[in-house]
Amino acid sequence: MFFYLAKAVWFVLQPSTLIALLIGYGAILIWTGWARWGRRFVSIGAILLLVVGLSPLGNVLILPLEDRFTRADLDRPPAPAGLIILGGAENRLVGSARKAPTLNEAGERLLEGAILAQRFPDAKVAFSGGDAGILYKSDSEAQGAADILTRLGVSRDRLILEANARDTYENAIYLKKELEGEGTFGPDARWLLITSAYHMPRSIGAFRQAGFDVEPRPVDYRTRGRQDFLKPFDKVSEGLRRVDTATREWVGLLAYWLTGRTNVLFPSPDRTGGSQG
Repeated sequence: MFFYLAKAVWFVLQPSTLIALLIGYGAILIWTGWARWGRRFVSIGAILLLVVGLSPLGNVLILPLEDRFTRADLDRPPAPAGLIILGGAENRLVGSARKAPTLNEAGERLLEGAILAQRFPDAKVAFSGGDAGILYKSDSEAQGAADILTRLGVSRDRLILEANARDTYENAIYLKKELEGEGTFGPDARWLLITSAYHMPRSIGAFRQAGFDVEPRPVDYRTRGRQDFLKPFDKVSEGLRRVDTATREWVGLLAYWLTGRTNVLFPSPDRTGGSQG
């Protein structure tokens, strides 16, 4: 139920949709004779479109997420027992139809997994991702990830695939059960979590709440760092996408905290710390 409710609420709350609805509502008012109010709504929507799309707002929102966790030290012993790659790196709907790998902006998750798998040849490689589609269904993302990882040189016998999770919390819960069944989960085992940097706080929080202690290995950075804090965008579409991405994570962090999927509002590197709200 949470999964479907979250999808529905986010469809309405994402900034780009809200702006489009505002302009559309204004156009309807103009068409139905409420021209004065209609022009106001359209004007407000147009201003928001330019401000949100061209201003540094997207970077301001996403930088705290990306900078929350540093990358795990790969040289520190012991060597990782396993690597965890979270889904979201492939457009599975297109890939399954085309019978070809179809990576998206987060494709670095799989690339980093393959690189670390070569560096740590004894480590297991776990992937979690099912079919999160609602209107259109495809086969699980785990199936596509397995194909891509094997093409990148990861042997099939090292893969542990979890193909039912539809969101981050399910990633943590289902993958922990999968690893316990495989006998590869334990308090002394070191596992690296690979996901997009902006997604890492919510991911770490969900895994901790599931009782799975992991180390962050963020990838897919969208900014260079603090120097991009006030950097504007030269394309409205890029600015809108950045704001949508960051807002989705902040809303997700709040929703996870309120529903008990994380125990702090903004998980931090210190397991006992983080924003409590």
